[in-house]
Amino acid sequence: GAVHYGSPDKRPSVRLATIAEAGRQQVPFTSGILIGIGETRRERVESLLALRRLHQEYGHLQEVIVQNFRAKPDTRMANAPEPDLDDLLWTIAVARIVFGAEMNIQAPPNLSYDDYPRLVAAGLNDWGGVSPVTPDHVNPEAPWPHLEQLRQRTAECGKVLVERLPIYPAYALDADRWLDPALRTSVIRAIDADGFARTDSWSPGDATTRPPDADIPRRLDPARQIDTSTPEVREILAWRAAGHDLTEAQIERLFRARGDDYHLVCEAADELRRAVNGDVVSYVVNRNINYTNICYFRCQFCAFAKGKLSESLRGVPYDLDTAEVARRVREAWERGATEVCMQGGIHPEYTGETYLNLLRAAKSAVPEMHIHAFSPLEVAQGAETLGISVREFLLRLREAGLGTLPGTAAEILDDEVRVTLCPDKLSTEQWLRVVEEAHRVGFKTTSTIMYGHIDRPRNWARHLVRLRDLQKRTGGFTEFVPLPFVHMEAPIYLKGRARRGPTFREAVLMHAVARLALHPYITNIQVSWVKMGVEGVRACLNAGVNDMGGTLMNESISRAAGAGFGQELPPEEMERTIREMGRTPRQRTTTYGSAPEERVIASFGAPPLAPIVLTPVKKYERKPAAAGAGD
Repeated sequence: GAVHYGSPDKRPSVRLATIAEAGRQQVPFTSGILIGIGETRRERVESLLALRRLHQEYGHLQEVIVQNFRAKPDTRMANAPEPDLDDLLWTIAVARIVFGAEMNIQAPPNLSYDDYPRLVAAGLNDWGGVSPVTPDHVNPEAPWPHLEQLRQRTAECGKVLVERLPIYPAYALDADRWLDPALRTSVIRAIDADGFARTDSWSPGDATTRPPDADIPRRLDPARQIDTSTPEVREILAWRAAGHDLTEAQIERLFRARGDDYHLVCEAADELRRAVNGDVVSYVVNRNINYTNICYFRCQFCAFAKGKLSESLRGVPYDLDTAEVARRVREAWERGATEVCMQGGIHPEYTGETYLNLLRAAKSAVPEMHIHAFSPLEVAQGAETLGISVREFLLRLREAGLGTLPGTAAEILDDEVRVTLCPDKLSTEQWLRVVEEAHRVGFKTTSTIMYGHIDRPRNWARHLVRLRDLQKRTGGFTEFVPLPFVHMEAPIYLKGRARRGPTFREAVLMHAVARLALHPYITNIQVSWVKMGVEGVRACLNAGVNDMGGTLMNESISRAAGAGFGQELPPEEMERTIREMGRTPRQRTTTYGSAPEERVIASFGAPPLAPIVLTPVKKYERKPAAAGAGD
């Protein structure tokens, strides 16, 4: 005649067998206990231990819910006593002790006596499902708290309310194990890098969506009554302020900052920027020349490369004639440029001599122009095709007129990611080796990261540490350039295997954390206006950034991926944006010297660009599939 009498499906053996079978089938599972229905505290503990044994065997319990009984009219327990707050707190605390720090312990906020601080202090870390549109059908007498009210009350506990999916982050991030293939794409596209729900609609390159107001960096009032910052993040920032290098674990933790922690990280980065760079924001007048979009590599993020071997089906393959390259260099010089940046796909017919000829064409057109060209991948490929060492090829490139190299093709310097993202590209170690050799022979290079796809904060932290370690050895990096993943036309996104770029919070943090992690070794942090847009640029200028990169004139790679912020940000627009932020603009050279006065004068009021000429290459076009093929 106990509470479960007449409910055969509630027999403990049946319930435990069901939970065990879910574990064998690798189904993320929710369980818990209902307290106050006639059980003893010993029975509660025994129930929790039974659940723990199953979780230890299968690892599939996402959460343990501790729910307190509420008496209902017209039921046999209508007059039964309900457990009081102390009883609920005792049970939450025991559940936390039994399952440890990693388990999610939940109690419904509408049933929990409105004493949130004591619930959180007892070990709770999840409020469960809270609906703004439907009632609690089981407990209709206890309405859900309004989301803003719940956020405020959670903040009063010193915590940040973060939305999640029904599947918890650890399981969402391990989709191959825990999710049916039919669900994986939907979940991947709905999460951020930590596996929580992606709550803003902003994406890199999206010119139609404003960044979320909550993630615009702001200075916090030290005397604020509500403080969600954590001792851990405050200690890391103090460690950095004392002049210590951040560890990989500390960097990873900063990338996870939310709420007040987020704003404190941005503030610390901006203070460091001010101490190192002052209020000057630099930029360079340059032109991008992407000499071919034919490529035999199969990078999963790239929508620029074309041809029979590429992933992309859109666009016409081209291979610029050297006369067109020379024309673009001359036109760039006439419009005030001090630099041309030359990069392209890895054309299967290119050899090292091709790259040398491109340099000769550019320098013959304008001997004074600085040539910033060729990623480490292009350098490695050029050396291999000529049968010479990377060092020897770099020396030949310098003799032909190369000034500096872009540190692109880095993507994520962690083979855990590269094996999927760009499996046939240089490994992490190979990329670092080519760049170190470039530094050893006297070249300066930039450094980059392309993030927000299948990567996570731990990969970002490893990337920054590897760049910092190399810079300590060589001093050859001029700047660090975060390049957020533009997802719209990227093959890996279209296949349903990548997120839609970083969230705005993650994108701003990349700049801020880089400033803190790379100091004092790399002192220039650049923001990509092509990917972040002017609003994103403004946010990053308050989070450690001191450089806005190049005016570009032509931009093909981000546009091919779906970015909508245009191809050129002329000096007039650069300087207006900088001055609106209360900063001082400075036109620079590639290596951060001041641009000559005559170049600065020529760059303002520049005439429109002449139409570009793309030399088509028919042999590399993909033929459309025949009508009805496969029927």
